[in-house]
Amino acid sequence: MAGPFGAIDTAGTGLVLHRTWLDAVADNIANVNTVRPTSGRAFQARYVVAEAANYGGTDGVRVAGAEFGDPVGRVTYQPGNPLADARGYVRLPDIDLADQMSQLIMAQRGYQANLAVVERATAAYQQAIGLGR
Repeated sequence: MAGPFGAIDTAGTGLVLHRTWLDAVADNIANVNTVRPTSGRAFQARYVVAEAANYGGTDGVRVAGAEFGDPVGRVTYQPGNPLADARGYVRLPDIDLADQMSQLIMAQRGYQANLAVVERATAAYQQAIGLGR
């Protein structure tokens, strides 16, 4: 992505990656208490896999895919739950809320850093255009 707007292009790839990461973490947090019957699969947390778009070049990063949490989850005793089996157990996702909050902070800071690059590069380009007048 070389060219006059390379900084904006590269930071833009970071924005897309971090937005995708934020979406995945938000989905995981929203489903941390999703209850399923023991006969079904637990909600599977989604983890974004990132990779360099052109390692050593200036093409930034991209989402390489996603990994998913364990469908077995954790079985918990909740006899009053309408989804409980005959023994009173239900299936919950195996999501660590503290870990997800840490992931949320990292993704948010990465998004903010890339946005700051876009804003600073835009200001620099606008000043450069102003010099030509």
